[in-house]
Amino acid sequence: MRVGKFELHLLSDGVFRLDGGAMFGVVPKTLWCRHEDVDDKNRVLLDLGCLLIQTPRGKNVLVDAGLSSKFESDPKFLKIYDVRRQRTLKDELKGRGLTPDDIDLVINTHLHFDHAGGDTEFAADGKPEPAFKRAKYVVQRQEWHDANHPHERNAASYLAENYAVLGERGVLELVEGDVELEPGLKVVRTGGHTLGHQGVLIESEGQAAFYLGDTVPTRAHVPLPYIMSYDLYPLDTLDFKKRLYERALKGEWILLFDHDRSLRHAKLGLADGRYAAKAD
Repeated sequence: MRVGKFELHLLSDGVFRLDGGAMFGVVPKTLWCRHEDVDDKNRVLLDLGCLLIQTPRGKNVLVDAGLSSKFESDPKFLKIYDVRRQRTLKDELKGRGLTPDDIDLVINTHLHFDHAGGDTEFAADGKPEPAFKRAKYVVQRQEWHDANHPHERNAASYLAENYAVLGERGVLELVEGDVELEPGLKVVRTGGHTLGHQGVLIESEGQAAFYLGDTVPTRAHVPLPYIMSYDLYPLDTLDFKKRLYERALKGEWILLFDHDRSLRHAKLGLADGRYAAKAD
C-alpha cells in the first residue's frame, strides 16, 4: 500500500484471544456478537498486528512489535490468551527481504505485552535484550512512566521484560505529545486506552493514513460508543475518536487497524448517520 511517497506493509505476529465483553465495554453482547465470533470461554480472536513503514528517506520504521517468542515457554500464558504464532513478525519481515537488523526505528503505540512484547527477545543467558539492535524505540514519556509505575488495574499488561532493557541500553527516544519524526511521519498522542497511548499519522502528496493502535482496534470498534473496557480513560477515547473522525472523513484518510483479523485497513464512512468502516 502506498501513501504518497511512503510504502506501508501491514504485518502480523500471529493471533490471540481476549475476553469479548472486555473488548466491547458497555456495548451488549447481543450487538457486538454480530461482528465477532466467540469461543466457549467468550473470547474473540484478534490479530497481533504491526505496521512496517518504508519512508522516502529509505528508513524502515516498525510500528508495534507483536508478542515475540518469549512467552512460548509459559503454558499458563499461552492457555489464557490462546496464542497462535504459525507465522511470526520475523517471518513477515523475511518475506519482504528484511531482518530485525534492518529496522531503523520502532514506534510503540503503548507498552502492553501484545504491542511491545516483540521489542525484546531472550539472549543466550536468558536475559532480555533489544530485538531490533540498530533501532531507536519511540515511546511517549507518559507511557514510559506509567509502564514503570504500574497499578493494580494495568500491572498484568505491563511486563518489564518487554521494555526495561530499552532504558538500560539507552535506545529509547521519549517524546511528549504530537511529534514529527521525519517529514510526513508523526506520532500523535491519543490518550484513552492508556494516558500515554499514541497513534501514527502518515501524510504525503495529499494522502494520509492513521495507525490507530488500541484507540480503534478493529473495524467493529469504529462506531463511537464501541470502546474497550481495557481503556483506562474511556471518555478520552471517545473525545479523540470524534476529533479524529472529523479529519479522517474530510481528508479521506486510510484507517489502519491493529487487531482486526480480516480487514486491516479501511476508509471512514457514514451509515444511517453513524460512523462505519468501509473497505478501501
